[in-house]
Amino acid sequence: MRALLSKLGFGSTREGVPEIVQGESPALQGADLAVAYFSSRVGGDFHDFLRVSPHRFLFGLLDVAGKRETSGPVLQAAQACFRASGEQLFAVAELNESDAMIELSRRLNLEIMRAAGGVRSCPAFAGCYNEELGTVCYVNAGHTPGLLRDDASLVELPATGLPLGLFSLAPTDARIVGLGPKASLAVVSRGVVEAESKHAEFGLEGVKSVLQAGPSSAKDLSQNILQRVQNFMHMAPNHNDVTALTLTRGN
Repeated sequence: MRALLSKLGFGSTREGVPEIVQGESPALQGADLAVAYFSSRVGGDFHDFLRVSPHRFLFGLLDVAGKRETSGPVLQAAQACFRASGEQLFAVAELNESDAMIELSRRLNLEIMRAAGGVRSCPAFAGCYNEELGTVCYVNAGHTPGLLRDDASLVELPATGLPLGLFSLAPTDARIVGLGPKASLAVVSRGVVEAESKHAEFGLEGVKSVLQAGPSSAKDLSQNILQRVQNFMHMAPNHNDVTALTLTRGN
């Protein structure tokens, strides 16, 4: 239970001051994945990741609407569905990853609505990293765009469907992107882009500026994004959950 609550972000603060928490980093072949978040968890962010086959790794960042004290049961139900369905759908050797990702989104959508007893908005970004191919098959259900940087460009990965939890039959598309050598993928919560200072938002441009600084490990990248948010605000944020999930590929 402690591990589950940790992944859902039920952490603590030191003397009430939010701190950057570095989550566990899984072992990947030729790549690194990391997550960091501020310990002041007030909203419905949760992240999770798990190995679903010998060369596939599933990860996700979701944001259930509402305060954490009321969204807890929905968060736990969504994570249980994410894990059980992920293991079932992606374990097949001969697999259409796009179809599996769309089906995972469909199941998550229905489970969120069931656990909430009705409509409960949940923007979500979920991806499956294929270690053999160096690709990510992803869905972006109304979430903050992912950002993909390589030596030649930095591109946004926009929404492929509506947030989960709104309509029982809401369609969601899946897309596939390739990660070349030293490429980086960053997915951040709404609390990152909505961080404010002097009536200006940190925005996606703030995240892009961190990515454009050049290649770094996933752990350093997730830490640097949150540190830049704190520097921008001149204080540790407590306006919302603030989370950065990053994936970097080696040479």
